[in-house]
This record gives sequence, structure tokens and C-alpha cells, in this order.
Amino acid sequence: MKSLFFKEINAFLGSLTGYLILILFLVALGLIVWVFPESSVLDYGFADLESLFSYTPYVFTFLIPAISMRTIAEERKNGTWELLKTSPLSLIQIILAKYFALLALVILAVLPTLLYAFSISQLGDPPGNLDWAGFFGSWIGLLMIGATFAAVGLFASSLTAQQVVAFVLGVFLCFVLYFGFTALSEMLTGELAYWVEELSLSYHYISLSRGVVDSRDIFFLLGMIGLFLGASFLTLKNK
Repeated sequence: MKSLFFKEINAFLGSLTGYLILILFLVALGLIVWVFPESSVLDYGFADLESLFSYTPYVFTFLIPAISMRTIAEERKNGTWELLKTSPLSLIQIILAKYFALLALVILAVLPTLLYAFSISQLGDPPGNLDWAGFFGSWIGLLMIGATFAAVGLFASSLTAQQVVAFVLGVFLCFVLYFGFTALSEMLTGELAYWVEELSLSYHYISLSRGVVDSRDIFFLLGMIGLFLGASFLTLKNK
């Protein structure tokens, strides 16, 4: 399982496409946080990283499906999936190894944002004037959203042997789960609107970004991860 984990990471980082995806992600976040006047913290006037955490899920919607689209689809297209199934690893171990590799890549992409927090804290008056509870709550929420999108992307990759199709499916599912239920709840009224909104990933992410890590939000996101990993298992088992 460990060898498959490192194989997946090396396959991503061993290609120019992998580095290009990570560079584009960091450049996009850098432009959002420091350059674009609508979201730049330099124009905002307060030591705050709200723009980073508000816009990163939008970028995640495209970044993580781009990372995950090849995990299973490429194996099936190249004919190596059958060879992988004959290895000593069980199907669930194969899925978990690939998922944890995706999760490691997501963490690798998010880690540089810690430098943004340090930079903003030093720009504050006095230096170090930053809401660290809110920052780490939002950062944990960002990791959880990334982990959920990774499970969704893996599921999309298990449905097809075409990477482009897996990417499009992944983007669509991530978009619906993060934005779709919230938009639907705004069209409803009463208690039904509340229950529909609670199905949205953005509802739980915003709750975490307030700086209070609520176990209900964590368990919901973990449940979504388990749901899509289980769906990937059933899809591949039936095929």
C-alpha cells in the first residue's frame, strides 16, 4: 500500500503537468490575495485573510479534479488496472492508497498559504495582530473541503477511462456539492430550506471558518468522504 502511495505521488510530481497545476494554483491564490483590487489584503486595510478562504474553494473546484482525474482513469486506459488488481492489495487498499496520495498533494498545495498568514501578521499594527483562531479554523476547513473534493474526484475517475471526462464530472460534482445546495435552499422557504442548506459543503466550511471547530461539521465532511470512497469501491467492484 505504501509503495502504491508513493507511486501515485511520483507519477504526479514526475510530470510537467503536475508542477504546472500546482504553480497555477499558487499564482491564482497570490493574485487573489495580493493583486486583484477587489480582494487584495493590501487594499482592505486590515490584517485579515478572508479573501484567501473565500475564493480558494472556487479554485479547488477546478484544481482537485485536475489532480485526481488520472488516478484510476489512466490505469484503465493504459490497461494497468487489471495488473494492479492482481497485486496482493485488496480493492479497498488500492482506493485508500490513491486517496491518501491525492490528500498529500492537496496538503502540499495548501501549505504555502501559511506564509501568507505570517506575512499578513507582520504587516499588522502591531506586528502579529492576526485572528489566529479564525485563521486556523478556516485553514482546517479548507483542508477538509480539499479532502472531500479529493474523494469526489477519485469517484469521478472511477466512472470512466477518459481523463477529460473524469475532470468534467469531478468539476460538476464539486460545484454542485459546494454551491448547488446553497443555491437551491435560497429558492425554498421554511425548515426545508434549512435542511437543504445543511447538505451544502459551503455551509459547513463557513461554519468552520468562524474559528470554532464544531464536531458536527467535521463529522459531516468525514461522512461525505466515506460516502464517495464507498461509491468508488462499489463502482470498481461492479466493473
